[in-house]
This record gives sequence, structure tokens and C-alpha cells, in this order.
Amino acid sequence: MSDIVRLKTQTQIDNEAAVWTWRLDRGELAPADRERLEAWLRTDDRHRRTFEELRGTWSLLDRLAERPWDEKLAGFTRQQAHRGLRHRTYWQAAAAVLVVTLGAALWLMRRPGMQVVSTAVGQQRHVTLADGSQVTLNTNTLIAVQLTAQRRDIYLRRGEAHFDVVHNASRPFFVHAGDTVIRDVGTQFEVRMRTDRDIDVLVNEGLVEVMGAPDTVGPSGRMTQAQAGNIGWARALSAGEQLHVAGPDLQLTSMSPKQVADDLAWRDGALVFEGEPLSEALADVERYTRTRIVLTGPTAASLRISGRFRIDDVPGFFQALQAALPVRVSYAQHGVVYIAAR
Repeated sequence: MSDIVRLKTQTQIDNEAAVWTWRLDRGELAPADRERLEAWLRTDDRHRRTFEELRGTWSLLDRLAERPWDEKLAGFTRQQAHRGLRHRTYWQAAAAVLVVTLGAALWLMRRPGMQVVSTAVGQQRHVTLADGSQVTLNTNTLIAVQLTAQRRDIYLRRGEAHFDVVHNASRPFFVHAGDTVIRDVGTQFEVRMRTDRDIDVLVNEGLVEVMGAPDTVGPSGRMTQAQAGNIGWARALSAGEQLHVAGPDLQLTSMSPKQVADDLAWRDGALVFEGEPLSEALADVERYTRTRIVLTGPTAASLRISGRFRIDDVPGFFQALQAALPVRVSYAQHGVVYIAAR
């Protein structure tokens, strides 16, 4: 029997690197802490690369001369930190949001007048845009908003967001998610971005048009062959339809009202499973916690799970899991949880 071990994600590494960056910048590292930092850097090449990128970006911010920006950045970080999970310490919350702050800073420098809104891991946030449209951000999500007199553009940089758009034919509303662009035709819809080329669009009211991004280019400034396959197509979606975009491959699914409601239950602080394999359910749960979940063995991975669970009560989810399925939940050091078949 082989073990299925969930490796550390880039998001987890980003958060850990942000913690070290935050502490180093504040001068909080004692000699013993510096030894732990060096050990962490040696553990994985991704650790050092991510840490050096964050340090470089933070140094760039330090060189910004305009005081109003400094004040805005500090206020943004403090505000987001206080909105973190209840059991997270201040510096952990601030460090978690530092990752999105650094990326947001570069975006703002490149695109003047753009507003950045984000959530930390496990956090949801509802905002009203200047045009009256409503946006709800799910866990670990970052959007950039640019509203002009001619059009409204939302850039989903990572995560998942639901949009309730005030329709205005003379001022179209676009959501840019990786290689995909969604145009509102007067509706409510959700966009989930796994990668630049792996996007889900779900419509729960009205209509949208989903298109391959017309301005997609490769690192060299020229379009790659794979990206070219994701351009020139368009699909109209109506209420109850979900489009999965995986590069040039498109998969359209019709969903019942209950399935739509279950998929959007996160807006009410819940996760709903209807017979999903345990491996898939845990991958979804892991988006809402900093706990690392290790699922041991294919027997446990293939078990099916159903039920409604609170997003903000992951320990309760583990308790319910152990009561409902033939699995054993073990808690290890450093926030690691092991789940194995009994």
C-alpha cells in the first residue's frame, strides 16, 4: 500500500517566507532564530527562492519616495491583519497578508488608479465597488479593480470571487482571470482561478460571455503555441451553467439549483460535499486552513464524504470525519494532521 503525501504548496511556502521577511524587517530575529531561518532556507530550494524574491520586492517598496503610499501600505497591512482568523497572532496575520501586499504593490505601480482587495487564508470578505457592484472574496484571494468612465475591469490574480454586477451597457464589466476574460451581460457569477490556464466560471443568475484572452503573451513578449489555442473562442453561459477552462480545453456542465447553492455555500461560511472522494474534499478544506493535511493510503483517499461543514471550524470537520468514516485522525507537531484508514 502506497502513501499519498500532500507536498507543501507554493502558497504555504509564500506564507512562511512572508513570516520570516516580516520578522527580519522588524529586527525580531535573535541568533537562535537566524539559525532556524538558515535551516529553513536549506530545506527546500523553493524556500530560498521565494524568500529572496520577497526581500527584493520589500526593498523596492522601501525606496518609494511618496509618503502617502507608505501610509496607505501600512494602513492596508494593519487593517487586513486585524481581520485575520481569531486564533492567529498579529504578526502571523500581518505576514500572511504581506504576500498579497507585495504583489499588489507592483501591480499598482504598473497600473495607476487600481484598487487592490485581498483576503488571507480562511478569510472571506464582501466589498461594494464604486459602481454599486458587489464582490465577495473567498479564502486567499486577490483582486485588482480598475474603474474608468468607459469600462470596468477586475483582475483576479488568485483565488475565488463572486460578482453581483450592476449592469451598464455603455460601461462593460470584465473579469480577467489568467488566460480567460469574462464579460458580464447583467448577472451574478463566480470565478475560481486555480492557475492561469485552469479556471472555473459558474453563473447563478443572468448571462455572461467567456472568452480566451486576446492579449495573452509569453515571457518573451510573443504568444506561445499553447496560448494561441486559448484565443479566439467565446462561450455564452446562462444561469445554472459552469464552464471549466483548462488551456484550450473547455468543459460545459449544467448544474441543478441545489448544486449551484452547494458550490456557493462558502459565501455563507460553509462547505458542502455530496459524495466526493475524501482526497478531493480534503484538498478543498485545506484552502481554508494553515494546517497541513497528509492523507495516508489509497483506501482512505477513495472514501466518499457527504455533509455540510463550517469553514471556520476545521477541527470540528476532523472530528466529524472520524465519527462518520473509518479513518483515524492524528495530530503531529508543527500543525500537521495525518488521516489514515482504520
